[in-house]
Amino acid sequence: MTYDTRRRWAALAGQGGSILVTLFGLLILTFVIGRIMPTDPVRAIVGEDATREVYETVYRQLGLDRPMWEQFFVYLRDVATFDFGTSIRTGQPVLQDILHVLPATIELATFAILFGAGVGIPLGVLAAVKKDRWQDQLIRIFSLMGHSMPIFWTGMIGLLIFYAALGWVGGSGRMSQFYIGLVPERTNFLLIDSALAGEWEVFRSALNHIVLPASLLGYSSSAYITRMTRSFMLDQLGQEYVTTARVKGLSRRQTVWRHAFGNIRVQLVTIVALAYGALLEGAVLIETVFAWPGFGQYLTSNLLIGDMNAVMTCVLIVGVIFIALNILSDLLYRIFDPRTR
Repeated sequence: MTYDTRRRWAALAGQGGSILVTLFGLLILTFVIGRIMPTDPVRAIVGEDATREVYETVYRQLGLDRPMWEQFFVYLRDVATFDFGTSIRTGQPVLQDILHVLPATIELATFAILFGAGVGIPLGVLAAVKKDRWQDQLIRIFSLMGHSMPIFWTGMIGLLIFYAALGWVGGSGRMSQFYIGLVPERTNFLLIDSALAGEWEVFRSALNHIVLPASLLGYSSSAYITRMTRSFMLDQLGQEYVTTARVKGLSRRQTVWRHAFGNIRVQLVTIVALAYGALLEGAVLIETVFAWPGFGQYLTSNLLIGDMNAVMTCVLIVGVIFIALNILSDLLYRIFDPRTR
């Protein structure tokens, strides 16, 4: 085994160990959250009018009478076997509930990040190239507004203008009420399921309903991406190689996009990945405004009634998503930057 091979295996082992340690820390965090929340999981099940005997019976059935360390190892065993308990609100396994609602949020967040990155990156580059000119000032105002305006407020204003007044987009929900139940749920991604079923009217309705919430969510994300892209590009445009490229006769467009932008792609991978993760976990308000039956609305409704099985599982899944996005970022680093291989 050569030195380079040993080094690669050592790096992979180190990365794998780091992931395991992070996952273990995440499990500890979710367990602690489930124990320090100011809600009584037993009362959430039996109700306020239950007798003392019924309360104590359920208390023992949940294992809350055991030592804390034993409860933690039981929790680890359940997670290892993908047993996250049953939801109090739906009466179904929590994992089944989440697999049903998560695709709706992934669909929404994916459209939002495509909008956010598609708008934010070009605007950030333009702002850096036109530094301190009117274009830069206008883009910075655009970014500041997107970062400052509460998403629930922009959601309500968007519904009033583009749905109620102009009728350009669909209203609340994932599709019109008329089409509910027409498409068999194969993947739970409504756009994919409707396309597979050949229900193009449902597809158009779903697309019409996702445009507004995804655009508003993407606008708040584009504000962050624009500011970071501008900062990265300003740093690169101030480097000597940019001046050298211009002296050698390269056009401004080639210098900006081929050289300067090429050197910030790796940094933008992390920014976009983190923004996507934030959209997945932060879509709670926009889902509430648009009655979007997704992960955020599921977490909120279960948090309000003290359904700790659902809440702990949602927190765990959010953490796993961020870990997965970091791993994906590392893989993309190796593609975009050969020096990291």
